[in-house]
Amino acid sequence: MAPTVDIYALGPTQTNCYVVRAEPDAREAVVVDPGYEIAKPDIEIAAILVTHCHWDHLGGIAPLAEATGAPVYMAEREAFVLEDPAAFYPEQGIPPYSPDVRLSDRETVEAAGLTFEVVDVPGHSPGHIAYAIDGALFSGDVLFAGGVGRTDLPGADWDTLVRSIQALFDRFPPDTVVYPGHGPPTTLGAERSGNPFLAELRAS
Repeated sequence: MAPTVDIYALGPTQTNCYVVRAEPDAREAVVVDPGYEIAKPDIEIAAILVTHCHWDHLGGIAPLAEATGAPVYMAEREAFVLEDPAAFYPEQGIPPYSPDVRLSDRETVEAAGLTFEVVDVPGHSPGHIAYAIDGALFSGDVLFAGGVGRTDLPGADWDTLVRSIQALFDRFPPDTVVYPGHGPPTTLGAERSGNPFLAELRAS
C-alpha cells in the first residue's frame, strides 16, 4: 500500500519536507529533508532521512532530531558536511549534527512501519541518495517535474546525473510517484516522456 505523504514547502528556497506515514491515521512518521526548522509535529517522528548535503536541505535537521530524539539517516559519503556545515556554508548558520546512521546504495531503512530502499543517485551532488518505497520515490534534487538537478555546483556532474536518472527509469515502473526536493510531485513516466532536459536520454 502506498504511504501517506504530507508536503511542506519550507523557507525561501521552498524546499519540500515530507512527513511520511504508513497509514493516514498512523501515530508514527518519517520525515524526509527538513531543510529548515519546523514545528515539532504532534506525532512521533521515528526517523529523519536526508537526500543530500546542500544547505537548503540541512537547516532543520539538528533542531528536529534534538526535539524528537529521532535518528538521522544520511549517505556515508556526505555525512561530513552535516557534521561541520559552517565549513561549507558559513553564511547559512546551519547547526551541525552527526548522522546516527550512514547509508550506502541498496541498504534499507525501517521505521514507523515503513521500509525505504536507499538508491544511489549521484550527479547533483557526489553522494546524493533517493529513497524508494511502495510506488514512491523521494528524489531530492535529482529529478523534478519538468526539470533536473543543477550541475553547476561543486562536485556535480551532468553525465553522472543523466546516468542516475536513466537508472531510475530502468529500475522502477513508470507510474512511480516522484516526490522531489522542490516543486510538485510527478511520475517517472511523465518525466521520461516529456522532461525537456532529458531529450538526449530519450534519443539514446
